[in-house]
Amino acid sequence: MKTRFILINTSHAGNVGAVARAMKVMDFDDLVLVAPRWPNVLRREETIQRASGALDVLHQARIVATLDEALDGMSHLCATAMTPRDFGPPTSAPRPYFEMLLNKEQEVLDSLRHSAKNASKTAQQASQDPSAVPQPKVAPETGVAFLFGSERFGMANEDVYRCHVALSIPTHPQFGSLNLAAAVQVIAYEWRMALGGFAPSAETAPPPPDLADAAQVAGMLAHWEQALTDIGFLDPAAPKKLMPRLNQLFNRSRLSPEEIHILRGVAKAMIQTASAAKH
Repeated sequence: MKTRFILINTSHAGNVGAVARAMKVMDFDDLVLVAPRWPNVLRREETIQRASGALDVLHQARIVATLDEALDGMSHLCATAMTPRDFGPPTSAPRPYFEMLLNKEQEVLDSLRHSAKNASKTAQQASQDPSAVPQPKVAPETGVAFLFGSERFGMANEDVYRCHVALSIPTHPQFGSLNLAAAVQVIAYEWRMALGGFAPSAETAPPPPDLADAAQVAGMLAHWEQALTDIGFLDPAAPKKLMPRLNQLFNRSRLSPEEIHILRGVAKAMIQTASAAKH
């Protein structure tokens, strides 16, 4: 799906830059501004600074005079409005609505694939008049637009009425005010996650743990058994279930070789302390 973020009557240049940054980290780049306060907002110093490197989003962003121009090519419109409007579209939290929207899109695609498959079979059966074979339908390209109003007044009623849904970000009931760029970030994140999200990059993902092998764990347990005996905690004549339980405890802990060394160091210190106390 094509995705577009539309800012209507934006008054703060810094917000435009911050929106560009919020979009880029979620891999969206179609930004349209409708009648912003500053005609040169995309080139203002504050905008560029707040973009924090998302200059490609700013470079290809467009400024238009009317919302009609901004909506060109978009087929599904999502307002962002915390307060429901009388006679307006239904209000929904982003996550469940995006799930529903994509499920409907998948149903349409599945139906078209089924039609295309049937048309292909019909074409194979038609031997005399290929022009009489019905042609498979082609799915129209879908464009989803997210509309955000001005910082001071939000979205105008007439703009909300044009939309299919009013997205309301779940916030604290007594304090739901979000900065424009923060609202864009939340919507962009939820939409990206609905589309499949991203796997953690190699730079941020933790390395796989280095685990101690069974021999290392067994050696450490033997060391601890000796230490616990020396300090009088374990009676070799009546050990009960202490060592098997410790074995299970350490197995669940998935110890690393470094942790094995630490525990053996503790056991060594226990043995030395017990030996010194006897002399």
